[in-house]
Amino acid sequence: MASYSTNEFRSGLKVMLEGDPCSIIENEFVKPGKGQAFNRVKFRNLMSGRVWERTFKSGESLEAADVMDLDMEYLYTDGEFWHFMMTDGSYEQHAASKEAVGDTIDWLKEQGVYSVTLYNGSPLSVSAPNFVELQVVETDPGLKGDTAQGGSKPAKLSTGATVKVPLFIVEGEVLKIDTRTGEYVGRVK
Repeated sequence: MASYSTNEFRSGLKVMLEGDPCSIIENEFVKPGKGQAFNRVKFRNLMSGRVWERTFKSGESLEAADVMDLDMEYLYTDGEFWHFMMTDGSYEQHAASKEAVGDTIDWLKEQGVYSVTLYNGSPLSVSAPNFVELQVVETDPGLKGDTAQGGSKPAKLSTGATVKVPLFIVEGEVLKIDTRTGEYVGRVK
């Protein structure tokens, strides 16, 4: 199994720590005036979502986690699981639990492609692309004279998510939404 030395640590790297796969969130190299250099590393446990910090002496190494980030197409939900299909031509399907889907649930659109992290063949986490295009299904009607600077109103999207949009947006329009912040970006022509 591959391993990573402290000089190879970087954000997003997946390693095994205390028997669980973890992702490195932050890595800070510290060289004190006296003593040996070390790395102060912040981890997120991919199984439980717990975040913690640890220090490693310069030159230590950690085992690489056996996780894969794959692009998968979202198919449907049966109420308990969200089903995704491989896009590599194998049509293999994986069912993700509510914990794995997490906040991405607001941006799941059928036939949309999402990044799924697999560990031992089961989905650990699902992440949406940075921008998604969703249709407005419910919002207050716009009035004559409403402008982009005139404020905002809530709009319910086809996935069930609610975002703040300018007053001129009407039902049926397709909007571009930033999934990282949940903010309206613009209309799709």
